[in-house]
Amino acid sequence: MKCKESETVELKPSLSQMERVLKTVCAFLNHKGGIIYFGISNKGEVMGQVATDSNLRKISQQIGSRIKPAVVPVIEEIEVEGLPVIKVTVEKYNKELNYFDAVPYTRSGTETIAMPPDEVKKTILNCSKFEWDGWICEDSSFEDIDTEKVKKYLQFREKERNISAKINMPLKDFLNNIKAVSGDTPTNAGILFFGKDPLKHLHHAQLRIARIKGTKIFNTILDKWDCDGTLWDMVLEAENFIKRNIRYMGLRTDKFQRIDKYEYPIKALKEAIINGLIHRDYQSRADVRVFIFDDRVEIASPGSFPEGVTPEKPIHKPVNSILSSYMYDIGLIEKYGSGIYLENELCRINGNEKPIYDLGEIETKVIFKSQVKTISIDVIEEKHELNERQKKAIEYIAEKGKITTQEYMEIAEVSLKTAKRDISDLKDKRIIRFVGSLKTGYYVLNDPINDPINDPVNDPHACSDKRLTF
Repeated sequence: MKCKESETVELKPSLSQMERVLKTVCAFLNHKGGIIYFGISNKGEVMGQVATDSNLRKISQQIGSRIKPAVVPVIEEIEVEGLPVIKVTVEKYNKELNYFDAVPYTRSGTETIAMPPDEVKKTILNCSKFEWDGWICEDSSFEDIDTEKVKKYLQFREKERNISAKINMPLKDFLNNIKAVSGDTPTNAGILFFGKDPLKHLHHAQLRIARIKGTKIFNTILDKWDCDGTLWDMVLEAENFIKRNIRYMGLRTDKFQRIDKYEYPIKALKEAIINGLIHRDYQSRADVRVFIFDDRVEIASPGSFPEGVTPEKPIHKPVNSILSSYMYDIGLIEKYGSGIYLENELCRINGNEKPIYDLGEIETKVIFKSQVKTISIDVIEEKHELNERQKKAIEYIAEKGKITTQEYMEIAEVSLKTAKRDISDLKDKRIIRFVGSLKTGYYVLNDPINDPINDPVNDPHACSDKRLTF
């Protein structure tokens, strides 16, 4: 690793220069964020700095007590050229200015300087007058706007809100009117909704989604996708990913009718993802993440609810009102302030519990529980003693959704007699059940919400006295 100082990197040989370091931390907070390395000279020579408890406490306490508003940087020990080095990562996430000893600092190249009065005034006005989505998108130009995206937006708006797609003014004037552009420069909202390559300018505005085996975050990832494009592109990509990674079930009603539906209400998941994208804290460098587990879907986004807003009292108080307006215009938001109510109702209709909201200062998490009572291989092994063939079969069903006797024989490499014995044992333990007719039937994981009773008429391995027959 070769280090040199830059706009976002500062090198310090030791902790003796903490006064200068605090100014740099303040500058990073007011600029683009950055990293400080203790134990490397400004010429890039690695000298080493041990991360003792005392050293780490000193850095944390100094930053926490002397920079206002208070911040908590990430402090860790790394190894560079075989020597210990302390790395301090500072993220820009506050909307207001940060001050060190009542002075706001910023970066100019590799230098830390007191922020000029005009810049202080501009920053304060921006913080108090505009939300993040209305800010100018740094390093962007009008050429970064995709006019085809604008036309598509106008067509959707006409369809959903009955507003003519024809605009009687120059395109740039129209985009200024809807706050997608300020003067000649796109706003953050303009780039996220109409940009040719939004993540080029706002790389943290990412939506990542993954299907994870089992119920633990550290388990095997079965499928994943990093959504890109504009925000509405991401929503559609996420919807397609979810549909191919959750169960599509056939349920029987009390009137013996069959109803086919997904284990989660797709529209409710989509609503929660949209809320995660438009109401998140974009000054945090984290992205929006969707995790699909065997028993639940979690949607995590940076930031918390606005003050005075709760899941029980979801009043309309958008974090990014311009993005919220665009989503409403194209019909991806049904009605202002109704998102949580809609999610609750859609879950009720689909047979799911209401979503759970886990609110923190840094992150908001929405959890949808599956209506399917899934059984993971880990849970099964805790309750039952299974042979390796049976474990392999259960994993096969978890991935494919079902298994036939012939498929069991093939994956386990056993005879028909052994396959029947294994299957009968799994049925007796109520781990699997038979579905369908004698000729076309198959086995699935036992799922009480579908039909917990095995079919003794059609099941080729069923018998009244519980003994195997061949």
